[in-house]
Amino acid sequence: MTLKLCGIFMGEADRPLQEIDEAVFTQLAGSLVKRNCPWPGLTVDEVAAALADSAGPERTIDMLLRIGPYGDGFERSPDGLTLAKVREAEHGIDLGPLEPRLREIINTASGMVELAPPPITNDIARLCNQIAKREPEMLLIGRRNLRTTNSFMHNLPALVKGRGVCTLQMSPRDAHRIGVANGGTARITSRVGSVIASVEVTEDLMPGVVSLPHGWGHNVEASRINVAKKHAGANANALTDDRAYDEASGAAVLFGTPVSVEAVVEAGK
Repeated sequence: MTLKLCGIFMGEADRPLQEIDEAVFTQLAGSLVKRNCPWPGLTVDEVAAALADSAGPERTIDMLLRIGPYGDGFERSPDGLTLAKVREAEHGIDLGPLEPRLREIINTASGMVELAPPPITNDIARLCNQIAKREPEMLLIGRRNLRTTNSFMHNLPALVKGRGVCTLQMSPRDAHRIGVANGGTARITSRVGSVIASVEVTEDLMPGVVSLPHGWGHNVEASRINVAKKHAGANANALTDDRAYDEASGAAVLFGTPVSVEAVVEAGK
């Protein structure tokens, strides 16, 4: 079942399960070998050859054990773990006591966990000044929905049926001010783009803040997920300002995007 789902998500549902298994395994093996592999000289071809007689989840588990820090490194450390050794250990395997690593992980100059580092505290005055000068725009934040946590879930009929969840949530006060009712339509506009979404009036949001879920906007021409296209939704990414960066950290600002919201009067209403 897992491989069948992988084939569907890869857009290759008609391929034999064995081919899908090989494709998924090869991709995972390549990623593990290239990323901080503790075994010098290990190659994807070597991994594939050593595990040629197995398939599916067991092959993947065996690979993870053998590449890991306690593994045999594909015979580079004969005393290391393999799936066969784990199976033979009826009462488990003692890998020894946990070893402290906190000092190794913390790389601050003081060697301490700095809860109030100067780059952050020095930025408080600028932040307060920015809040005080805030323009009379609304702020857009994102959200996740339980049935559509990730975009690929929008292509599963059982998860997108029923009431639409790609809605613009706003407080009753803002809805009244803008002149839009629950279930109505609104246009959301930022510095870089504009989208239209159905409105959901809720007490969950404070006035001045609106929320649009991430991961929607499947009506683009290049989209190949046909179920999701029928439930396209509004693309929140089209509103994200590509010039907005946090001054203290340099991180991109993905939430709290200034937007304007206006009611859209549908034809015939």
